[in-house]
Amino acid sequence: MQLLIARNPDPESRLPYLLRVPLGAGLVFRTAGTWPRTNALYCYLVPESEWPAAPEIVEQVPVRSCVRRGAAIDLVLDRGRENRSQLVFTTARGCEAVFWQSARTRKQARPNVRTPTARAAGIAELEIVVDSHEQYPYRFAGQQVRTVRRALPCGDYGLTLGGRLVAAVERKSMVDLVASLTGGKLRYALADLAALPRAALVVEDRYSQIFAQQRVRPAVVADGLAPFRAGVVAAWGPFVAGCGDDLGAELVDDPVVRVGAAVGALGPEPGDQP
Repeated sequence: MQLLIARNPDPESRLPYLLRVPLGAGLVFRTAGTWPRTNALYCYLVPESEWPAAPEIVEQVPVRSCVRRGAAIDLVLDRGRENRSQLVFTTARGCEAVFWQSARTRKQARPNVRTPTARAAGIAELEIVVDSHEQYPYRFAGQQVRTVRRALPCGDYGLTLGGRLVAAVERKSMVDLVASLTGGKLRYALADLAALPRAALVVEDRYSQIFAQQRVRPAVVADGLAPFRAGVVAAWGPFVAGCGDDLGAELVDDPVVRVGAAVGALGPEPGDQP
């Protein structure tokens, strides 16, 4: 498999490149650049017939993995740098849109678009259980889910199957994350999550804010989180760094809905703050 980038032969197009993604028979996009280095790149899906018979290839890179997961295509290239990115299908100003983003551009900024609101595949109705101890829970406004409040044995948001908790998301602010990590509570909380088939940890802040801590050495926090980010303890689930509290519901919803799809295979708005 190879990722192909060619010059767009259409001189009137504002998108000077064509991107060919090796998914299925091949997907072709018009795009603004050859890689999302500083900003997410807007892409426009076009018919496969628009790929030229004799393209002027700009880049040709082997692909290690190209997988469609819900509203995104995860793309991993076989090279040392600039090798991981996503093509995210969403809506902007009421129209369908695709943005090509990397981990760096996702940290720096988000496009002014809303997250997809489709249900998880294979589930008629997705019910999110909100822990009764969650003081200011997210409402998931605009999402096709139903929420109920009751005590959860672990995590702040969960999914049940046949009355059994099968997935959970632990929500942390940066202050809570640092306190629970340095106090030793986080390890035990993640151990509870590890016992579930699916689990995730959502942090309502940028990863870079770890290095802005003043009351604890940033290296202590970064080293403590390294196993989760690197996937060394894969059963403990991914460490998901957000971009602020206003994105918290979306960050929680994304792992929950993805887990919901997995559960189906087995058988935002934040709340008001004081």
